[in-house]
Amino acid sequence: MLRIHFTGADLAGVRMAARPDVLWETILSFHRLRDRRGGLVYGEWRSQTRTRLNGETRLLGALVPQRGYFPDFLTPPEGLHGLDAALEAVRRTPPARIHSELALLAASRPGAAPLPTWARRLTEGCSEPFSRLLGALRGYHRAAIEPYWTYIQSRVEADRAVRGRALLDGGADELLASLPPALRWRSPVLEADYPVDRDLRLDGRGLLLQPSFFCRGNPVVYRDPDLPPVLVYPVTHSDAPAATEPVGAGGESSLGRLVGHTRCAVLKAIGHGGTTSELARRAGVSLASASQHAGVLREAGLVVTLRQGSSVLHTLTPLGAALLHGGAQPGQQRRRRYARNGPVTS
Repeated sequence: MLRIHFTGADLAGVRMAARPDVLWETILSFHRLRDRRGGLVYGEWRSQTRTRLNGETRLLGALVPQRGYFPDFLTPPEGLHGLDAALEAVRRTPPARIHSELALLAASRPGAAPLPTWARRLTEGCSEPFSRLLGALRGYHRAAIEPYWTYIQSRVEADRAVRGRALLDGGADELLASLPPALRWRSPVLEADYPVDRDLRLDGRGLLLQPSFFCRGNPVVYRDPDLPPVLVYPVTHSDAPAATEPVGAGGESSLGRLVGHTRCAVLKAIGHGGTTSELARRAGVSLASASQHAGVLREAGLVVTLRQGSSVLHTLTPLGAALLHGGAQPGQQRRRRYARNGPVTS
């Protein structure tokens, strides 16, 4: 069991990750690739991904075993800022830290088998082994994550909407109590099923909650207790991931149904998330009409619906947000306005 111990300062410092972490998703998906479980969610993704791989699994498998410990330096905090920033952070890892983490990895291998020579050379600061590692991570990400990134974003954003609503309704206590069933909030300790028995004391540092599409079952934390505390936990799955395709490649018939003022009003009403009752009230339509229109928007890939208790919560996907804001995400829209008119404040 994992036990995370909170102080009052830690409760005040609980926060949600703003987006999926590119390297957490990459590394955890590598576990799912070699795991036969979760076929309904990951089965088709596994088949599609394997056809795009070019030997990256053999190299990554040396550092990321099928189960158990993998080095913390493979998932730096910069993973929230995109692949290039994340890989550069991996490259900048101090040799002493790499040495200690690879020693832990080697000790956990069956029969304490030594790591491959190229992996041991990472501790020497040589560019060649780092180039091999970063090339494998980039190639694997391109095959396994990049085609599904929009879908992954939508599932993480839907989870964030559920947690944000819990935080607004009841503060940090309600937020922690709303986490998936594998996590149990018994103030001041958050307990979770875990492969080993472990206590993590936050000591006033707070906790970053990182929802993950490819995390399955048990949550994940860093092995090194001195690193900034992060709890990676699984989002709720309702279907299998779909690769991003042009609208004409399969979504044309669904998007063609997106006409009329009422449906546009429902799309706008979803905004940062809402239940079916809230959509009906905001858009000025009946509950049945709001539910029907939300269903069409969901089929078109513009909305994600997540059940929470006795209600459902609808949130926009990145595609839905782009459509609502004229083809750009809200932040992109502000940048375009800045370019035309100078600084803006909204």
